[in-house]
Amino acid sequence: MLQLSSWTTTYNSLWQQEGYVNSLVHWEIPSTDLRASSDFYGRLFGWRFQPWSDEYALFEVEGGVGGGISKVERMPEPCIQVYIEVPDIPACLAQVEALGGRTLQPKTEIGGEMGYYATFEDPCGCQIGLWSAA
Repeated sequence: MLQLSSWTTTYNSLWQQEGYVNSLVHWEIPSTDLRASSDFYGRLFGWRFQPWSDEYALFEVEGGVGGGISKVERMPEPCIQVYIEVPDIPACLAQVEALGGRTLQPKTEIGGEMGYYATFEDPCGCQIGLWSAA
């Protein structure tokens, strides 16, 4: 389980180090059901969650930038698209669907040797992108 004190220390130390200005240090996923979203993303990507309040949960990403899931009444239109690197897009999309999500865009070549992407919608309606090199 993510320890809030260690997460806060790490998060705050990022702001004090050179090289982290203009870098992604936190991101958020809106959710109409925090428990369902925490279970979905925990099972899909292995993220660890820590409740912060009744309307917010922090998550930790092994070797990556963590963030939070915030409770919303209605799913907003996406204004930022995030992409999560996975080793096998089709396998991940199959797991998305097995967990109650929906594939929006199957694995698609980007071109210019930039890899591949796909998008899915989680059970609460949030759109997330996937990326892989192969």
